[in-house]
Amino acid sequence: MTFERLRQFISTEMRMSQVYQPVMLMALLKNKGSASASQIAQAILNKDPTQIEYFTEIVRGMVGKVLTKNRGITERNGDSCSLIGATELTDAQTKELTDLCQQKIVEFERKRGITVWNHRRRGHRPTSGSVKYQVFSRAKFRCELCGVSAEDKGLEVDHIFPKSRGGKDDLSNYQALCYSCNSAKRNTDDTDFRAFKAMKMQSLPSLKRRAIRSRHVHGVRWGLLAAGVM
Repeated sequence: MTFERLRQFISTEMRMSQVYQPVMLMALLKNKGSASASQIAQAILNKDPTQIEYFTEIVRGMVGKVLTKNRGITERNGDSCSLIGATELTDAQTKELTDLCQQKIVEFERKRGITVWNHRRRGHRPTSGSVKYQVFSRAKFRCELCGVSAEDKGLEVDHIFPKSRGGKDDLSNYQALCYSCNSAKRNTDDTDFRAFKAMKMQSLPSLKRRAIRSRHVHGVRWGLLAAGVM
């Protein structure tokens, strides 16, 4: 494959529904033409805003709270985190502490195994392009929870009844959600947001009762905000 052919493909022939193709090519170019599937997956992961949003909330909430408020090991300044006393550490001390952290990770993963990441497993095969088009077209290319357009934020196909709980790979069980809403949706959440416009027509007390009863308050609350009833 010549430089000119690659440049032509990237410049004029590449058709994209996601960033995967250019990210894969960048990973291959970075590794002198060859990369494993896991290396390419890592490159895609680094470009996925849903992952950044998810783990940013983990840092701000659970992890940051333990290390900052409970233990006094770190401190926060706005959106930045600092390790107290880090500037006083020598290179050797920094390496020793880093090695100790890595050892803790290895011991934890050895004890828990791959199940430690089960909460992030989607549990289903990637949805085909034709199915995605049907789902997005049915939703008029808008998130069926917050209403954002596909032109403003990427849409994803969500299992209404979660796959991890036996939900089917079927059009009747699919809805279009933007990556933010889908990331916030828990695997205990089986709300069908395709009927959300009808929900908006209900009385405010009824909507609030539904949110309170729900096991997935965050998702419903976002929907109430989007509908202009909160």
